[in-house]
Order: sequence, then structure tokens, then C-alpha cells
Amino acid sequence: MKITRLNSDQADFSVRLDALLARLGPDDEEVTQSVTAILRDVQLRGDQALLEYTQTFDRLTLDAAAALEIPAARQQEALTRIPAAQREALEKAVERLRHYAGHQRMQSWRYRDEFGNELGQEVRPLDRVGVYVPGGKAAYPSSVLMNVVPARVAGVAEVIMCVPTPDGRVNDMVLAAAAIAGVDRVFTLGGAQAVGALAYGTETVPAVDKIVGPGNRFVAAAKRLVYGIVGIDMIAGPSEILVVCDGNADADWVAMDMFAQAEHDEDAQAILVCPDADFIEKVLDSAERQLADLPRAAIITASMAARGAVVQVRDLEEALAVVNQVAPEHLEVSVADPEAFISRVRHAGAMFLGRYSAEVLGDYCAGPNHVLPTARSARFSSPLGVYDFQKRSSVIYCSPQGAAELAPVAAELARGEGLEAHARSAEYRGRGEG
Repeated sequence: MKITRLNSDQADFSVRLDALLARLGPDDEEVTQSVTAILRDVQLRGDQALLEYTQTFDRLTLDAAAALEIPAARQQEALTRIPAAQREALEKAVERLRHYAGHQRMQSWRYRDEFGNELGQEVRPLDRVGVYVPGGKAAYPSSVLMNVVPARVAGVAEVIMCVPTPDGRVNDMVLAAAAIAGVDRVFTLGGAQAVGALAYGTETVPAVDKIVGPGNRFVAAAKRLVYGIVGIDMIAGPSEILVVCDGNADADWVAMDMFAQAEHDEDAQAILVCPDADFIEKVLDSAERQLADLPRAAIITASMAARGAVVQVRDLEEALAVVNQVAPEHLEVSVADPEAFISRVRHAGAMFLGRYSAEVLGDYCAGPNHVLPTARSARFSSPLGVYDFQKRSSVIYCSPQGAAELAPVAAELARGEGLEAHARSAEYRGRGEG
């Protein structure tokens, strides 16, 4: 299996690592032009544009716009059609996600200062959220759960879901997940046209306040272009994992953890960082041995060759430096004292501590959200959570005494900015006039 080998002793190590991490642009010029045209068309022609794009891209011909919506009864039917074990797994995952999300809910608060002014913050849920669920290469019921559950815990009034159904193939597990998580309406829409419908609204699809959920580069480009008209969660890139190991783990486990990310698609990235050269070779030997019987072996092979790496460092101190340079989406810390290690990790989307904390458990049912910052955006971004579906309004109540105390300060600053009306507005309150 071909994979990049790096060593921290190399003079150009940092440069080579940065080159490996170079972001794969979701919105190159050609994609942006194509997506811009689609968005404009949806904005101008509404449902008719959606019907035409659904026929073109999903090979699905619908007689009327009403057929874009999958009836609520179809979600309930899916619950009865999937195997009992699948339904139970979905229900258990939702239960754990709700419990975790409950700890994230922000509350309104107030305090009163020494002048009798009351200051605070009111927290409100968003009115309507759109969830995009990929449906091209594979079905992702876990994406439904991860995006819908925190919205519901936040108190969002209405959740709209768009999922493409190429050739009319509807995935029962995705619809069952929608029913269990609490989706209000589901539309058979994909690509940039779905993002456009959610952002602008059409005769059939209601406009939302925020769009969340992963997608291909066309979806990512569309989300970037409609930001400002609606909110978005993030511009998600290919999936990533960085495994830090001290050399005392099971090599088969580590190799399969890397494969679990690599099998997403050819652009996914899996990196092992370890000070033990012998253990690195054990992992590579294990990878060769385990690859053969995996159904997505071709995708894994391409991913590991293009973006995978094993990195030998002098010690765990250097491993820590690599982690903070990479700012990985997923960080597995398979070392003797993972708590001591992560206390100095500055950038990571999600951290999995110890030998038994496989990243895939976080993908489905551990509790924290699997929608995470990619492409080094963990330097400034955070996992999706309840707080992404709540907004805050500042509250200011000035008492007469408080206004008198604050007015001179405000007036002085206003005049310093050349804004006389501002200054006089403050002084009127300060003198108690009116």
C-alpha cells in the first residue's frame, strides 16, 4: 500500500506536512460559476427549476412540484420496514445524542450593576432550519441524527430536510432516522438546487433561517454563496483522522481506525504519528493484511496514497506539536496518559482518549456531534451543537441613575467620533429630559 512517510528529523518536515494538509478547494472557479447559475435559476423560477434539476441530476421525473415532498406517512412506513435491530440502534443513538446535547443548551441571564442598570442576554431558538443529507454515493442516517437532534433540543420550531434520491431510490433507514429524530418535512432534493431552495424558498419549499449538513463540493460552494441570506454551519471538507500512538496499542486497531476514515472517499485523510519506528511498520503490515477483504478497498487505497501519512517523531512532545499544526477533525490519543496529553492540545475537532475510544463510536452513538471542523478549521471553529441553533439578543435596561452615569461617557466617545446626534441623545437621558 502506497503511503507518504514523514520524519520530524527531515529538514523540510514542516513544509512537507503543510503540503500534505493543503485544503482541497470546494469552490474552484468552474464549480462556483456552475453553482451561481443554479442558485440564480432557483431564485427566479422556483419549483420549475427544481423539477428540471431533479430530472437532470437525479434522473427523477416528477409530474408536479408537490411530488418533491416525501409524505410524512412515508417516514412512518420506513420505521416499520427497516429491521428491528436497525430501529433499535437509531433509537439508542438518538437517546445518547439528546442527553449530551441537553448539557449544551444556553440559558438567558441578567444582572444588575451598581447604578440599577439591568443587563443581560436573551436566548432564543431559530424558527426554521434546513438539514441537507447526502444521498449520492451512500446513505447517511447518522447525518440525519447529528444535525436534527441538537436542533430539536435547542427548540427549533420546524426542521426541513432535503435528501437526493437518485433514480427515485429512497433509503428507508434515512427516512426512519428522520422520523425518530423529529424532522417535520422531507424533500427529494439534492445538490446546489436544494441549498438554493432552502435559502430563497420556492412555491413548495419554505425558506429557512440556517442550513446545516455535509455535501459534495457543489453543496459546499452553494452554502458559501448563500451565507448572509441564511446562516450555515460550516464549509465541510473531506473527513480526517490523526492517530497519536506511543507504540503500545494493537496495530490492527490503529490500522482499521485509519481505514475507517479513508473509506469515506478518495479525498479523506488518515495520519499516524508515533515515536516508535517498529510500531509504525507493524501498523503498515497490518494495513496490507487487512485491506484485501474490505468492500471499499479501492477507495481506501486511493485515499491513503493521495493524502495518508505515517509520521515518525522523536517523542510525544513532538507529536503534540504535529497535532497542533494539523488541527485535525478527529484526534485519537492512544497513549498511556491521554489526559495529560490533551491538556496541551490547542486545536482538534473531537478528541478520543485511550485505547478503546475508536473514532467510529463518535460517528454514530457516543453522544458528541460528528459534524466537525475540517481542513485545519479547528483552529477557529467548533463541533456542531445546540448553540448553533440558538441565537442571543442583548438586553439593556437603564435606570435614571444609570443613564446619568453612562451618558457623559457615551457623549464623550460620540463626539470623539464626530457624531453629535449620538452625543445629544445620550445627554438627554442623562439630564432626565423628556
